[in-house]
Amino acid sequence: MRQLDVSGRAAAARRAASAEMFKHVFLTGPPGVGKTTLVQKACEALVSSGTAVGGFYTEEVREGGRRVGFDVVTVTGERAHLSRVRDLAAPSGGGREYAVGQYVVDLASFEKVALPLFRNVEAANGGGGKVFVVDEIGKMELFSQSFVGAVRQTLDCSSCTVLGTIPVPKGKPLGLVEEVRGRRDVKVYTVSKENRNAILQDILATLQDCLTHRT
Repeated sequence: MRQLDVSGRAAAARRAASAEMFKHVFLTGPPGVGKTTLVQKACEALVSSGTAVGGFYTEEVREGGRRVGFDVVTVTGERAHLSRVRDLAAPSGGGREYAVGQYVVDLASFEKVALPLFRNVEAANGGGGKVFVVDEIGKMELFSQSFVGAVRQTLDCSSCTVLGTIPVPKGKPLGLVEEVRGRRDVKVYTVSKENRNAILQDILATLQDCLTHRT
């Protein structure tokens, strides 16, 4: 019995030491597996517990059962185009066109909504614990170099914990995605159809550890 007790204390100590290393939480997994849904559920739980939450989600847009693009949606409900299929995309006005597959990225629209969230995160925090949502760091968002810089700065920020999503590795590596995946202060959860209904509590526990060790 005593040996089991010692082993249990050692395991708890290892978990505590590991938790102290993590400052941010990211979810990864194939498209459509439920990453954004988990992020939204986590944010609902955090807000209910009194934690300040900011940032944005990426949501698909459907018309007549057909996916026609993606919107960026802030946690306060502001919405703007991220991309649309080519036949519905806004004219580029003669400038460079940014596209991922059949989707044309509306970089100006994305930056207009997303970038101010990053600029305001530290000032709005007021020194308390805050979770900042970045859903997601993907090919479309990475066309914005201002976004890339803002993500790096926020990850190094001492006043907030990032809850974000990144795609699974496929094809040519995405620099910032691999940078995030390789950070020692980031805990990455892989979401699958098998675990997506059970993993929420683990995500919330890690976020709480991150917030506790920041305060």
